Amino acid sequence: MAAYSLSSLPFAFSTSHSPPSKRFLSLPLTSLYGNRLLLRPSTSFVVKHHSSVTTATVSLSLPTAKPDRAPSEKSPKWSSRSIKSFAMAELEARKLKYPNTGTEALLMGILVEGTSQAAKFLRANGITLFKAREETVNLLGKSDLYFFSPEHPPLTEQAQRALDWAVDEKLKSGESGEITTTYLLLGIWSEKESAGHKILATLGFNDEKAKELEKYLNEDIVLNYK
Repeated sequence: MAAYSLSSLPFAFSTSHSPPSKRFLSLPLTSLYGNRLLLRPSTSFVVKHHSSVTTATVSLSLPTAKPDRAPSEKSPKWSSRSIKSFAMAELEARKLKYPNTGTEALLMGILVEGTSQAAKFLRANGITLFKAREETVNLLGKSDLYFFSPEHPPLTEQAQRALDWAVDEKLKSGESGEITTTYLLLGIWSEKESAGHKILATLGFNDEKAKELEKYLNEDIVLNYK
């Protein structure tokens, strides 16, 4: 009959909040002689677990050329969809290898985010991300293949004015609540000489549709996942 000898291996577990404690775990080791399997203790392993605290800060504002416009406690905040649209705009600028985030990128950012009332309105009027991107390349051309955009391509003057227009209009309205993507889209449209305005016009957007869109100024779609 085969004879077996078992041994346990000590493992030390430690955290930053308590002294190391020993626990034992039985592990089979490899030493075989004929029909006798001998298990011998091996080297101890020390497993350390380091706990850490990660702090994330979420900004509710976007770049502005008018930092002293209003006291911070009275300044309206951008909606989460507007902020995401801005982040997607930077990403679109980088995808196209453009050195700056322009109004055309802001437009594409709204369409990439896709869940806002502004994005819904654009799609309902036949303005899609694919068409906007195609018109952007037709208007501005392709960037150098070997050019790499910065992580956060700086805003063009027109794009910055579009953002500031949105904030100013929100303040003028006297309405409470956040600055929605509709304000952002109309801010793009307000820059008549910008690439974003020209692309919107090429795709069928006009002053009449801008006026129709105004009724959604203070609305963002609330998605229900239940």
